[in-house]
Amino acid sequence: MSSPTTTTMDPPVHLSLPRKPPVPAPGCAVCVALVEQRTAAREAGDMSAVSDCNVELAAHSKHGEVR
Repeated sequence: MSSPTTTTMDPPVHLSLPRKPPVPAPGCAVCVALVEQRTAAREAGDMSAVSDCNVELAAHSKHGEVR
């Protein structure tokens, strides 16, 4: 007969607070469009699209592509 096994629980998961959404560059038409899309997505409850807009906005602002 096999011996009984002892099981233990994994330690708790520690999550940080969500990051603040990226801020648009002043005077950038692309940033304004992304913020508008993000706002519409949030109002529609589409948090996946909100996240996509945040990623695009952060990447766009990082490269300094002000148009």
